[in-house]
Amino acid sequence: MVVLNHPVLSEDDFVRLPPAISFRSVNALRALHTLLLIVAFFLLAAAPCQGQQVAQSVQIRVFAGQSEGSLPPIWNYFGYDEPNYTYAPNGQKLLRELASLSSEPVYIRTHNLLTSGDGSASLKWGSTNVYTEDANGNIVYDWAILDRIFDTFHAAGVKPLVEIGFMPKALSTHPDPYRHNFPQGSIYTGWAYPPKDYQRWSELVFQFVHHLRTRYGDAEVKTWLWEVWNEPDIDYWKGTAEEFFKLYDISVDAVLRALPEARIGGPDSTGPAYPKAAEFLRAFLEHCAHQKNYATGKVGARLDFISFHPKGSPKWMGDHVQMGIARQLASIEEGFKIVSSFKEWRSTPIILGESDPEGCAACSARNNPQNSYRNGPLYATYEAETFYHTLALTRLNHANLPGAVTWAFEFEDQPYFEGFRTLATNGADKPVLNAFRMFGLLAPHRLKLTSSSALSTEDVVRDGVRGHAEINAIATRRDHDVEILVWNYHDDDLPAPSSSIDLTINGLPSTVSHGLLEHFRIDSDHSNSFAAWNRMGSPQPPSPQQSEQLQAAGQLQLLDSPAWIPIDNGIAHLSFTLPRQSVSLVRIQWQ
Repeated sequence: MVVLNHPVLSEDDFVRLPPAISFRSVNALRALHTLLLIVAFFLLAAAPCQGQQVAQSVQIRVFAGQSEGSLPPIWNYFGYDEPNYTYAPNGQKLLRELASLSSEPVYIRTHNLLTSGDGSASLKWGSTNVYTEDANGNIVYDWAILDRIFDTFHAAGVKPLVEIGFMPKALSTHPDPYRHNFPQGSIYTGWAYPPKDYQRWSELVFQFVHHLRTRYGDAEVKTWLWEVWNEPDIDYWKGTAEEFFKLYDISVDAVLRALPEARIGGPDSTGPAYPKAAEFLRAFLEHCAHQKNYATGKVGARLDFISFHPKGSPKWMGDHVQMGIARQLASIEEGFKIVSSFKEWRSTPIILGESDPEGCAACSARNNPQNSYRNGPLYATYEAETFYHTLALTRLNHANLPGAVTWAFEFEDQPYFEGFRTLATNGADKPVLNAFRMFGLLAPHRLKLTSSSALSTEDVVRDGVRGHAEINAIATRRDHDVEILVWNYHDDDLPAPSSSIDLTINGLPSTVSHGLLEHFRIDSDHSNSFAAWNRMGSPQPPSPQQSEQLQAAGQLQLLDSPAWIPIDNGIAHLSFTLPRQSVSLVRIQWQ
């Protein structure tokens, strides 16, 4: 056995008497002592209810010879509101990092690709100005800003999930006011309204797709994904549901005229755990299956994939964040059930167009303390927990899920670690990005495993993780290596002792006597630029030297490895401790 030594976190649960106090009698001293012991007893008894659980030993068994099928890289999808951050230096850096996560394609979804404006960005805002009209009402197309965005995608090696939206000012039925000033006032301004001329909208979509096809070539654009609008069941669309169905039909027709091989879908509606959102998704699927098409006059509309947006609901409990994973998973489950209720769409791919712990990437933790999970390892651990149960729901509901979009990127001209839902801050990668690096190291073939601390997906969908922590794992295999992703998650972000992990891998080649161990870790001390920034004294901004240190601290880091470990008759055995809200990736390679 090889033991990776990490001290178990201690609890300061001892009750100490106050400093020297003058007592009038020994009896008084004894009475106070007894009272303190009683108080201590009840405090210790209550501690588990507050998340201070006793350290546990967890047995994880991996069966390297037993496949559980393929592991689709559903995490290779990302998105953001502000397309003009794409070509900012930090945006370009982050896109290259995302492209390098995996050998599989990484898809990027952005809002505001057709929005009017000068190309300047702000929170929840971006623009390309592709469509304007001159004084005589003649259409003017300008692709310069759009080309900067898509050229950057192409150079970075990522694939666009092209969102067709929003409404240019010259086409909007309610153009003024147009640009919002988030967080002041409503964001739902002139860009959210239906077109005053559907024919001109159709021609814009055709020219948009035709331009991209001409610029990047058929072989490239055939690998992209296309979709119409965003969250039309709420105020992102200021028209009726029927007006959106018309917009969808006309947009799809225009896309297919320009690129017949396009894969296009929608409606990117909000979380179906909410009855109104569920009703909209059903109505959209009914329209695409059985109703008259506004563009062709025939029955039905093209729908190559179906998209909706599950979100969680964290709360600030006064002294800590309590995550709301149950709400996010409930929306995924309900969406799967709605899709499977239509025989026409049962096998249609589903893309979770925004799948996140909550709904506002641009709402900082400074003003929204429930968002303070974003800077540290809790966000990374939450993602591991969510992806695990998302994949479980996919199997349980026989769904076809190629991707789940993480709506997080980076913001320019903002303070370091302001608490936005981002993957990086001013060029320094946050712990959550290292979780995606770990996901990218997993192989495409999944292995059977058991964990003594696993929770059922049914229980997590219903209750979240509010009792004991879930310590679980995903294992994969290639010809000469195995990978085991292990995490320790609880909804309540409270101090807790580390758990002892006893990991056994069976079914390795019996002819192999040793394997090379690599143990990657995200926790309070590893792969954690936020912790490094706090140790510096939280400088705003850091010095150039400190910025370099933060960028280094933001990379995925090894824990007590690499090292050679014995493999005895096809069995490898590891023991290590795993803190609450942390993630490990164990990789063993052999010749």
